[in-house]
This record gives sequence, structure tokens and C-alpha cells, in this order.
Amino acid sequence: MGGGGGGWSPSYSTSGIDNLLSRANQQTDTKAYTSEVNGFLQEILKEYNVRQREEIRKHLEVLQQSINKEIEGAIDLLFGGSVKKHTYLKGLSDVDSLVLINNTSLENRSPHEVLNYIAEKVKERLPNTQVNPPGKLAVTVKYSDGIEIQLLPALKTKSGFKIISTTHENQWSNVIRPQAFASKLTEVNQACSGNVVPVIKLFKAIVAKKLPANLKVSGYHAESLAIEAFKDYNGSRTYKDMLAHFCRTASEQVKTPIKDKTGQSLHVDDYLGSTNSRERKQVSSWLSRIDVRLRNADSLQSLKKWQELFED
Repeated sequence: MGGGGGGWSPSYSTSGIDNLLSRANQQTDTKAYTSEVNGFLQEILKEYNVRQREEIRKHLEVLQQSINKEIEGAIDLLFGGSVKKHTYLKGLSDVDSLVLINNTSLENRSPHEVLNYIAEKVKERLPNTQVNPPGKLAVTVKYSDGIEIQLLPALKTKSGFKIISTTHENQWSNVIRPQAFASKLTEVNQACSGNVVPVIKLFKAIVAKKLPANLKVSGYHAESLAIEAFKDYNGSRTYKDMLAHFCRTASEQVKTPIKDKTGQSLHVDDYLGSTNSRERKQVSSWLSRIDVRLRNADSLQSLKKWQELFED
């Protein structure tokens, strides 16, 4: 009946226990590293989220008054660009504002006439503020507080807006629908727990600091790349992992033009040329370098290497 009384025999050898302890320590270190990086990125976002909204509102009020001064009817200003989509970065983004021309004496004027009128009236009202000569699409006003506002004339129609054509000299475009793009970005952002918009801000910051001046990715292009990167995303929802995913996918996506959902132009990134153009390959190469730096940071579990990406 014999129970054998030889004493307890451990299930693991000493080396096996050491391996388990080593793996447990590695997991603890990885969690601590991930927490540190995400904490750092949250602090970066807090800094960028100070958006000077009150200053922007005051500037727009004065601009609207100056443009309305001598016309029949009244124009309205509507936020566009990164402010409307909440991807604005203080010091890293322009403030786009649509100058809505609806039932005013300006609606029968050519785009060039409208641009010149806007520039002239703003200069009269703000003689000590830098007002750049009208560009192809907008009048740019640069303030001493660092805010830069682009005024884009837009004819209001029953079906949408018409801005200045990018393909036909001194003509209005076909109807554009900027709300279509904003809605798609909102949809993707909500599907990813509201983290896509913050990740776009972080991506813009890295691009602004690390890519050469002649290879910058526009804000609209960055937002379009984000939609492509996260429309079917099922990965981790942390800023760290989503930013790494964004940089990795963008380095490939940037090689191919992205169709413009608003109808403003054929593609959001026509400024980079056709598929696999020299410019696209250059931007792709720089984004690939950023991807490699992030992989190295994770391999070494180095918070410092993440911090270096946001340094000038």
C-alpha cells in the first residue's frame, strides 16, 4: 500500500526558475519603458494643445471686419484646415479660414480680384502686420505672436463651396466638399478610441523637426496618410505603438498619390508628383529612417531616443 516517501521533487530545475524570473523581469522592464514613452508623448501633446484659440478668434474678428468694410452684403469666415480637424499645432500649423462669399458684391469678381481686394483691406486695417502678396489660392497674414492665418476665398453654392482652381488660371474650381474629409477623419479617429488625432499631431511634429525643409509633408497630406494607416487598424491603442505604426505605413503610402475626397484637386499630394517620383522616394526614405529609429528605440528600450525625435 505503499506510499513512497521520498520527499517533494520540484517541477522545475534551478535554471528553469532563473529563466522564468528573467522573463518576468523583462516583461516588467518593457511595461515600465512603454509607460515612460507614453507619458512623455502625453506631455508633448499637452504642450502642443495650447492652441491660442482666443488669440485666433480675435484675429479672425478683425479680419472679418476689415474685409466687410466696403462691400454690399457680408462675408463670413469659416475655420478650415487643422484647426477644424483638431490637428492644429502651435508653431507648426497654419490657420486656414474660408472667406465665404455669398450674395455680396464680390461674387461676380474674378479670383485674382477677390484676392487683391482681401489683401488690400487687411493691409489698411493692419498696417503693422505682415500681409504677404496674394498667392494662387490665399492671402497669408503673419502676426507677431506667431500665428499665421491663410484666407482662402470660397464661393458658397447650394451644393457646396467653390475655391480658386488649382488647374485653371484665375477661375473658380468645381464644387468642393471639405466636410466629407473631416467626417472620414472623425470616423477613423472614433474607431481608434480617439487617438488618431493626437497621433497626427505627434507625426506632424516629427516631420517638422526631422525632414528637410524642401521635403515637408503638408498637414492635409499627413491627415490623409493617417486615414489610410488607421482605417482598418486593429493594433495597440497606445500613442507609442500607433505613432510607430503610422511612421512605418506612411513611409510606403507616401510613394503613391492619395485621391482628394473633397474634390478640391485630383490628389491631396500633387505637390510630390506622380507615383514613385523622385520627391516621393526622398520623403519615403526619410520616413523610413524615422521608422528605423523608433525600432531601435524599442529594441534598446530607450526613452532618450524617443525624446531625440522631438528635439530640433
